[in-house]
This record gives sequence, C-alpha cells and structure tokens, in this order.
Amino acid sequence: MPGKRTDVVVIGSGVIGASVALELARRGWQVTVVDKAGGAGHGSTSASSAVVRFNFSTAAGVATAWEAHFGWRSWAEHLGRDVGPLARYVRCGMAMLDVDVAPRSVYLPLFQNAGIPFEEWTSADLSERIPGIDVGRYWPPKRIDDDEFWAETETTLGAVYTPDAGFVNDPQLAAQNLAAAARTHGAEFRFHASVRGIERAHGRVTAVTLADGSRIPCGVVVNAAGPWSTRINELASVGSDFTVGCRPLRQEVAHVAAPVGFGADNHAGICVADMDLGVYLRGEAGGGLLVGGTEPECDPLQWVDDPDAVTAHPTTAVFEAQVTRAARRLPALEIPNQARGVVGVYDVADDWTPIYDRTELDGFYVAMGTSGNQFKNAPVVGKFLAAIIEQTENGVDHDERPVRFVGEHTGLAIDLSAFSRKRPPGTENSGTVLG
Repeated sequence: MPGKRTDVVVIGSGVIGASVALELARRGWQVTVVDKAGGAGHGSTSASSAVVRFNFSTAAGVATAWEAHFGWRSWAEHLGRDVGPLARYVRCGMAMLDVDVAPRSVYLPLFQNAGIPFEEWTSADLSERIPGIDVGRYWPPKRIDDDEFWAETETTLGAVYTPDAGFVNDPQLAAQNLAAAARTHGAEFRFHASVRGIERAHGRVTAVTLADGSRIPCGVVVNAAGPWSTRINELASVGSDFTVGCRPLRQEVAHVAAPVGFGADNHAGICVADMDLGVYLRGEAGGGLLVGGTEPECDPLQWVDDPDAVTAHPTTAVFEAQVTRAARRLPALEIPNQARGVVGVYDVADDWTPIYDRTELDGFYVAMGTSGNQFKNAPVVGKFLAAIIEQTENGVDHDERPVRFVGEHTGLAIDLSAFSRKRPPGTENSGTVLG
C-alpha cells in the first residue's frame, strides 16, 4: 500500500525522537514520525526519573548536559510555540557523593572549563545541608543479604553540589510538548505503527514499510527507537562497523515517601547521586521520593531479549534492595512492605554513552543507546542529529570530519565524534550510568 512521500522518517516518538523531529521540521524538512505505541513518550521516556545533572566523565558529556539544561529551564522558549500545558523544570540541586570510581578530580576540571557552578562539601557540610543523612563511606556497594552491608564504618565522605541540577516533573509530557511543537512545523505523527522493514537501493535508504502493509518513501531515516533500536538496525542491515553495541535492559525505580525534613515547605529535596551505596534519590514536591539504582557490580543486570515481553510490575527483591540502600543513607526513611514504583526498559550502550551518528547505509542515522542518562540531553540531541544529517546529506563525511557543534546558550564547542558508532570503546568514559 503506497504512502505519501516524506523527507525523513523518525522511528520512535520518545523524548529523543520527538526532539529530532522538532529540530528537523524547524529546518524545513518534511518529517513523519512512526511509533508502535499509542502516543509520544509512552515507551522508555515514561519510566524516566528525568534527572538533570552534569556529572559526566568526558568533556563532551559535561558540555552537552550543561547546554541542554538551559533548554529545560526555558522550556517554553525552547519549544517556540504554544503547545498547551508544559512540563516543568524543578531546580533542586544535586549532591554527588564522593566515590573512587568517579573522583572529583575527573569531573571538576570539566565543570570549571564549562563554567558550571559547584560547591565542594566536606562530610560536615553534607550533614548540615541534608539533615539526617549518614555520611559514612561504605564502598563498594553490597547486597543487602551480605552481612558486610550492615557493618559500621569509621570513614566518611563528602560531596560536590551543583545548584543548577534538578529534574523534569513530567517526562512523558515533555515528549508530548516536543511532538506538539514539531506538528506546528508540519511534522506528522503516526502511532500504533510498527516498522516491518527498511528498503534500500544502490546503498541508500529509500522507504520504511509498516506492519499494516503501508510504505513510506523517504530519503532519510532516523532510528530513535529506544530499546527496539538494535532490532531496527537489523531490519536495515546496518551495524557491521559499530565498535559499540546496545542492549535492552530492564530497570525499576521505587516510589516511597521521603523522610520528614528531606524537603521543606512542600518543595522537593536535593537530588543525591550515591554510587557509594549504589542508588540515586530524587525528591518530588509533596513529599515523594524516587529511588533508582546505579548498576553496582553486586547486582545482576536484567538484560532482556524482547522489550515487549518485560513485565511492568516492580519486584519485591529489587524494591527492597534499592530502598534499603537508600535507608542506609537516610536512616529515617521507612521501608514499605509493598513494592511500588515504575518499570522501564533502557537502551544501553556498552559504555553507557549514546550513539548519535550516521551509519554505513546512506541516509540511515541513529540516536540510540540513550536510556539511563540521556533524557536530560533531549533539548540538544535533536540539534545534534539535525547538524549531522545536514552536513552528511550535503556531502561532508561525518566520519572523517565530525560535526563540531557550538551550543547557543553556552558557546561551548562539542566534538560529536564523542558519540560516534566507531569510537574506541571504554577509553574515556566511566563505563557506568554516569557516562
């Protein structure tokens, strides 16, 4: 069944795909977005904790996060159109607790170069700024059924505090805002549309075919399919020159009541990144607390073969492990008897750094490996892909001459080869969810 031709098909309407659609549509491309879900942001985006932080281990990672946060802080201006109710950025600050695997000496010079405000806290400062916190150093993280988890410690840790960090209060709404803005520039969104194939001719993509038998002729495809991205690459027969792979990973985030005093005057408390114990904490206005894991080595990662087969219900074992670790750090935190939270599937690159790049198939581009740490960068990721696509389609080889993107808010130059599919694996980044 023939379909209307478009310039670009974006596969996936999460916060990344919607951002790509907006930036391409703004530049005059005719964009069609297809998604197997029923609406924008219904996949991995809806399960995101939506934390906005700047703690990355590479200059490109730090500069990208700092540039992107200005988009969140001026969300209406970033969208540029009236799209109705907006997602909101909550600036609550983040305390990154000291940990040997990501020492201050690695990222503070990057903060200084980027102009990111920060404060260095001693353990005494940490106790004062987050009342009731246990400042003990317990590294490495341990399973809660390990007797050593409960052992006392005489050593303490401090933290680095970034006052401009925070979170987006409704990640799904953020994706919907981007999609609505893209529509005002002519982008079309087709939901309940599963991709069945990628057609090619003479080494170039020519069309996307859908499960309902329809066909969308196009000259460019952007794979932003989240945990389904590797499957989409297989349909396109691309990936033979990738040095970095991606796999779907099941994740859980626990929802509990914050301890009394964690947030004041109905405001969310400070975000806490606690790799020392293996968790992160993100408050919510009204007294809620989100608790997620940082993938410590003592916990088996839940890799999955089929993202569609993942159960959406949180498990007691993961809930208890995460919340008990959080209660070790915040002793006043009560551990509920019943698991409550959200389950999502992340698209995780081998080194936890995304791939924003072209591929060996002309016209086929990827924005993949994004889950776990890239929601925060969505306002700028669309601009990255637009720059890569426009340069490549104009005959400049992004492999040989990578785009050097200059942030409009910060003026920082970002070498997009840092997100290349051909990058040397594990040479600079931390190899953790911190990136």
